[in-house]
Amino acid sequence: MRAIEVNKLTKVYQVGLGKQKVTALNDLSLTVERGSIFGLLGPNGAGKTTLIKILLGITFPTLGGARILDSDLSNYMIKKKIGFLPENHKFPNYLTAEQTLKYFAQLSGYENSNLNKRIDELLALVRMSKWKKTKVKKYSKGMMQRLGLAQAMINEPELIFLDEPTDGVDPIGRKEIRDILSDLKEKGTTIFLNSHLLSEVELVSDKVAILNEGKLLREGTVKELTTSDEVYEIETAADIPNIFSIPEFSSISISQEANKLIVNVKDNDELNFVIDYLRKNKINIKSVNMQKNSLEELFVSLIKDSRGEK
Repeated sequence: MRAIEVNKLTKVYQVGLGKQKVTALNDLSLTVERGSIFGLLGPNGAGKTTLIKILLGITFPTLGGARILDSDLSNYMIKKKIGFLPENHKFPNYLTAEQTLKYFAQLSGYENSNLNKRIDELLALVRMSKWKKTKVKKYSKGMMQRLGLAQAMINEPELIFLDEPTDGVDPIGRKEIRDILSDLKEKGTTIFLNSHLLSEVELVSDKVAILNEGKLLREGTVKELTTSDEVYEIETAADIPNIFSIPEFSSISISQEANKLIVNVKDNDELNFVIDYLRKNKINIKSVNMQKNSLEELFVSLIKDSRGEK
């Protein structure tokens, strides 16, 4: 089942005195499965925030449509099942963490006689228990992010939108947040994650979509997007003799360094030919792995290509 379905969504803004038209989203379609973590990536101005605003009912599409949790976006009651952590969020400075969570629980229509227990559990989860009675004005950026994550979970949502959730958080805190997100996924919660920290998205996301100028450039699992089916790294237990002079290898692209070969093959037959040669010559193979690019490398490449840059 799908938590989000976006179908041919277009959003055109009219800006300035001359009412110049700016297309923020252009015929965008994507899906997010329930109980998964979905990463939305793109440079500034790609349309990420516009998409989130449309899905949350803050703004409206020009063309196309979307559904959330099997419900039309016009159904405002569905918002009771949604949590949201916006980028650069602000909480009233005069409230404590406890008061902030109570306030947002009421805003979300959350009804639970054990609200105080729920607040204590969430503050413990985000490592903020000792700041429960401290006013927000004394919080650091990282503490604000932790509290923001807690408020996004206060109503026990089925779907959570997180916009830059680890912004301003130290490496240990980012690891803790990743663990929280993974735990939420295990419990069936769907997480829609928007972040500029591509390495964080790569570590936690089941599926990723890359946007630029309102258009979907690529969508798939992290493995699908970062793995090359034709390039393999073969590591051996000892240095490999120079094999470039062997006629049988003339059609295979190979680079060699000490005990590693980077092999660009057309198919499995060519890969097995190289492996068989090494074994025949009693060269012990330690590993054979598909070569991967990082999500960041793919992202930069796609954005440059879409802009016509080299």
